[in-house]
Amino acid sequence: MQKAEIVIIGGGVVGASVAYHLTERGCHDVLVLERESSLGLGSTGKATGGVRAQFETDININLSLYSLDFFNDWEHDCGYDPRGYLFLATDDKQLSYLQTTSLRQRELGYNGVSTVTTDDIRRLVPQLNCDDIVGGTWGPRDGFIDPLAILDGFVTRAEARGARFERTREVSSIKVSNGKAVSVTTANGEIACDAVVLCAGAWASDLAATAGIDLPVTPQRRQIVWAKSSEVLPANLPMVIDMSNGFHFRPAKNSVDEVLFAYADQSEPTSFCTEFDDSFIEKVYDKARHRAPFLAETTVVREKCRAGLYENSPDHHSILGGCEVGGLYFANGFSGHGVMHSPATGRALAEIILDGEASFLDVSSLSIDRFAKGELLHETAFI
Repeated sequence: MQKAEIVIIGGGVVGASVAYHLTERGCHDVLVLERESSLGLGSTGKATGGVRAQFETDININLSLYSLDFFNDWEHDCGYDPRGYLFLATDDKQLSYLQTTSLRQRELGYNGVSTVTTDDIRRLVPQLNCDDIVGGTWGPRDGFIDPLAILDGFVTRAEARGARFERTREVSSIKVSNGKAVSVTTANGEIACDAVVLCAGAWASDLAATAGIDLPVTPQRRQIVWAKSSEVLPANLPMVIDMSNGFHFRPAKNSVDEVLFAYADQSEPTSFCTEFDDSFIEKVYDKARHRAPFLAETTVVREKCRAGLYENSPDHHSILGGCEVGGLYFANGFSGHGVMHSPATGRALAEIILDGEASFLDVSSLSIDRFAKGELLHETAFI
């Protein structure tokens, strides 16, 4: 029987970060199992590539601030480009929310985040329709990252320190004996281990169930329209988010005339569907015509439009840490924030596994126990 000290299920950016941080701590017998033939074919490769610390809850703000520093200081080029995030409010309630959250972000160390007036917004992005905008917030450290470059950095360094990544190794179940995870089962046989880290994204719930754990993670399709402008896009265009409907857009990586835009379609059901639906194009263009008329003049690049999966938890916060089954750990339920929070997530899991708790940051509020205790978190700006 094959053996490994720690088995990580899922070779996306989260699983790779856990492997990176475990090997950094000296734990080298780490085996990462990926069901696809290549790494990054799941949610990692479909991500928009944004990173922000403009969140509502302390835990999300702190996860982001740690990860922003990591991306900025990392010797590996991960494409971090601090173009900023601009949140737009269309009524006083939204504006009050943004003012309150930006104050908390500053209290926790996000220097530079600020509330902005409608005139400020016009100066930042003159092409916006600001007729119904009452204000917003601006976070200059927020911006863009390259999800696949981040994945590559974690994998390369983890492998250099002894971790193994095996592709086309789908795990069908987690075996538990005497209350402890002891092995995982694949089509190629059983793999004995001392610990299992479940980083399988939207597919994690079914695997957790094989270990007797109810992991509240559900899949939902999220779609992105990719378009090309006949003119050069405004210089230093940031990520722009309309709080009234979740519509958001950003320039495409390494392009001066291509742009990505999307919104959270509330009618999208729970499913594993990753086929792009052409009817979504008109839905998102309708929102673009109102908020950013210049986007309405762009041409859809159909072959670059894509659909991926969010792995949603009931409160749209991640689930990190262990559970009642000894040696079984979770890094799931990121609800669209897995790439941006991957550095902090990897370090937290490594410390929990090796030390019993995360000491660099208190992540206890993200324990799976919060659902049974009724201690759910709340995040309004879920995009």
